[in-house]
Amino acid sequence: MFNLFRTGVLIAALTALFMVVGYFIGGQTGIFIALAVALGTNLFAYWNADKMVLSMQNAREIDRGAAPELFDMVGRLAQRAGLPMPKVYIIETDQPNAFATGRNPQNAAVAVSSGLLRRLNANEVAGVVAHELAHVKHRDTLTMTVTATLAGAISMLAQFGLFFGGGNNRNNPLGGVGALLMVFLAPLAAAMVQMAVSRTREYEADRGGAEISGEPLALASALTKIANAHDTTVNIAAERNPAMAHLYISNPLRGVGTDNLFSTHPATENRIAQLQKIAAELGETSYSQPPHAEFASSPDNPGWRVPPFSAQDDTPRRGPWG
Repeated sequence: MFNLFRTGVLIAALTALFMVVGYFIGGQTGIFIALAVALGTNLFAYWNADKMVLSMQNAREIDRGAAPELFDMVGRLAQRAGLPMPKVYIIETDQPNAFATGRNPQNAAVAVSSGLLRRLNANEVAGVVAHELAHVKHRDTLTMTVTATLAGAISMLAQFGLFFGGGNNRNNPLGGVGALLMVFLAPLAAAMVQMAVSRTREYEADRGGAEISGEPLALASALTKIANAHDTTVNIAAERNPAMAHLYISNPLRGVGTDNLFSTHPATENRIAQLQKIAAELGETSYSQPPHAEFASSPDNPGWRVPPFSAQDDTPRRGPWG
């Protein structure tokens, strides 16, 4: 119930921001135009934002035949979490990362990068997938996906209005200055609203993921590897669509600090410290290598195979695995 309330508040705040942008670009007429655009965008985002996000991040759906180990792992973890089997996607980038999307658990999708599968062992991948399933279980995915779509639409509206001379509208209280301000301030305000999707959801998903997988230190190890690879890999799709950054388990953008006013994620060291506390609560004192038997190779699961990059993949290979 709380997450539904939070989603409603965010949509209302972004709709109000749409109207403010419309007012400074087109006066009172701009308010009504912006309101109509906002309502249409809200409806579109609710029903189609997940598909739009997956497309913008160059994610491709896979079946069990393409990656049986990953597909079966997601199924086991979803069952453990009490969730329906989500769709499974691969993001073709060397950067290790993952996200979940979908308006509800019945229409959820989990996307992991090829880089994640190549750099992490099976237990670490399980920890990351469990984290994303915790987002699905907590119904964070609707909030995160709709916010990303609307924030991007606000920026587009501001630039669209200036391009078509909205600043010359005589009903605009600040004329061209108002339109110009919106070009710079509207994306900033949208980013601030995105921050209202509290970073505590990441801590909550870390805890939920640790409970689902049963191995908080495996998730901590995964976060460490993801953070260490950040400076040597680039997620081109995320860089082109920075409004989507908060969807990922770790910020996919380069040159972005953590734990500041505009951060989408808590600092990795803080997340690891929480996971270490959770591990102590569960009586786990160390992370075992190689992976535990449940996610390791077996006669029925002959190895951890990674689907190859497609011919369309243009991600630079900057790490030692590239």
